[in-house]
Amino acid sequence: MKYSVIVPVYNRPDEVEELLESLGTQTFRDFEVIIVEDGSKIPCKDVCDKFAGILDLHYYFKPNSGPGQSRNYGVERANGDYVVIVDSDAVLPPGYMQAIEDELQRQPADAWGGPDAAHESFTTIQKAISYAMTSFFTTGGIRGGKKQMEKFHPRSFNLGVRRQVYLDLGGFSTERFSKMALYGEDIDFSIRIFRGGYSCRLFPEAWLWHKRRTDFSRFWRQVYNSGYARINLWRKYPEALKPVHALPAVFTVGVFGLLLLFAAGVALYVTGQWLDAYGLRPTDDMHQGVGFVLCVLALLPLLLYSALIFIDSSIRNRSLIVGLYSVPAAFVQLTGYGIGFIEALFRIG
Repeated sequence: MKYSVIVPVYNRPDEVEELLESLGTQTFRDFEVIIVEDGSKIPCKDVCDKFAGILDLHYYFKPNSGPGQSRNYGVERANGDYVVIVDSDAVLPPGYMQAIEDELQRQPADAWGGPDAAHESFTTIQKAISYAMTSFFTTGGIRGGKKQMEKFHPRSFNLGVRRQVYLDLGGFSTERFSKMALYGEDIDFSIRIFRGGYSCRLFPEAWLWHKRRTDFSRFWRQVYNSGYARINLWRKYPEALKPVHALPAVFTVGVFGLLLLFAAGVALYVTGQWLDAYGLRPTDDMHQGVGFVLCVLALLPLLLYSALIFIDSSIRNRSLIVGLYSVPAAFVQLTGYGIGFIEALFRIG
């Protein structure tokens, strides 16, 4: 057998059903599916049973220990030469497995990763969040399949690796990078791939639909944890921190600086109106003029960036509503990551 698809699951039977349905439509069929139930209170065993005659499916239930150890558990029981790891909230297009096979036939690799996209069935917020995570104007576009100059580090929502390489590396780390998150474990694994001298690259055509978070509050927590984990990774692997990783923090500082500038402009303008009420010209005109200029200077960069996001997302998604929601999604993505990054830097650094 060539491939083993590993899926860790925690209380997601509905998502698992969609994922298994998409696996059942694959044009390339030389693979097994291993579902690892990570101590769920709402198991997906009944869902898996429905696909017993459609897929080479193996279901395991284990005590809760987190997604990383669940992936390790699944790989230990896998039979494929390669393991393909996807999240339970993913949906695969029919040519997903064939795209992996084609890439490996074209040029062998020890490990790889693929991009993600928004499905038509996604909610407006899910599409906006998907845009924020894949756009060139937010993350540089790497999660949307764009190439970058530095080494490509695959993420665990869409990751493939030669099974023996996975075992030689010891799989995903069991170390928790912070008391709040496990969001650095896939980067930790990919760093160890490169440190081990193994080849790893992006498979642009091996993309999938990834649902991610369903509201801005959960999305903010996700990206905040990712930013926090980046500093933890830096302590362990100095090469894990590149200048590009600090850009969301710079953006966040810039946004708060512009908001303070706007507040100062408003204060000056209001002070000018107060002086005008007491007939203290021309002092009032100076205050109002300077205040107005400061407000414009503060708002202009934010409005220009918002307009850029709105236009680009509206065109990509063919929806003005998604474009509108993409504006707060982009700010949540960048400032959430930036705040987590800055907080970890001061707490740990």
